[in-house]
Amino acid sequence: MRARYRVTAPEGESDYRIMFNWFKYHLIMAMNELLHGEHRARWVTISNDEYESMKSTIEVLSDNELLRQIQESREDYRRGRFKRLSELIDS
Repeated sequence: MRARYRVTAPEGESDYRIMFNWFKYHLIMAMNELLHGEHRARWVTISNDEYESMKSTIEVLSDNELLRQIQESREDYRRGRFKRLSELIDS
């Protein structure tokens, strides 16, 4: 079974720029540990799926407009400004 990793911002943070910076910091720290820490391998092998997932995550976190839309959607959901699928189908 392949391990899945989830990146989350510190609790209470809603600003996606902070989330991106937090992710970037931890990615740099992990890469630094791989390069200069106890890890002695000259390279790290990951699956293509994991690589594509990492690229997609970085792409999303780098797109300010998409992050703004996600933030607005979450706010709409929290405030109850949405329709359920059943309501849309019955219309």
